Amino acid sequence: MQQDNPMSLDHAALLVIDVQLGMDDPSRPGRNNPDAEANISRLLAAWRASGKYLVHVQHDSLNPESVFVNGKPGFPIKAEVAPLPGEPWIVKNHHSAFAGTALEQMLRAEGIDTVVVTGLVANHCVETTARVANNLGFTVLFPRDATASWDDTSFDGTTFDAETIYQITLMNIHVEFGTVTTVDEVIAALRQPATV
Repeated sequence: MQQDNPMSLDHAALLVIDVQLGMDDPSRPGRNNPDAEANISRLLAAWRASGKYLVHVQHDSLNPESVFVNGKPGFPIKAEVAPLPGEPWIVKNHHSAFAGTALEQMLRAEGIDTVVVTGLVANHCVETTARVANNLGFTVLFPRDATASWDDTSFDGTTFDAETIYQITLMNIHVEFGTVTTVDEVIAALRQPATV
């Protein structure tokens, strides 16, 4: 569902995906954008002040060895972006926040046509959620400074640094699935009067 103004937030929801303590586990490789959590927190504060709909998403891994299993120290959401009482919150078991959850129904019930997708990890759950949201007809806004990637190794043993992975993720989103933007641009759009 493409709008005339891709930054229209009249019927938008903010998704905050998997900003959990396990992201800081010492077993994880190097990352880029160490300011992602602070940027998400800043956007979340502005979003709350606007009164617009938001959904917190938390990953509960099906892999018992994962740090993101419910009950393990890595499962809780980081304090700087933790849900406030009464804020919508879902737990997922797959990369997409739509898979096996009520997220789509929640958004449809609120008349949402645009999602601002933030969180961790850029090229895993954040990108997957953005792609599925686009496939479902939502307009997708992807603030690039509100996510991050980690160093990773490909199928053939080639290692890619976090920044390269992150930039390719942004390219993938920009080409087909949404509008790559920034936290400041989204906050500025929040301050614009609603259109009829």
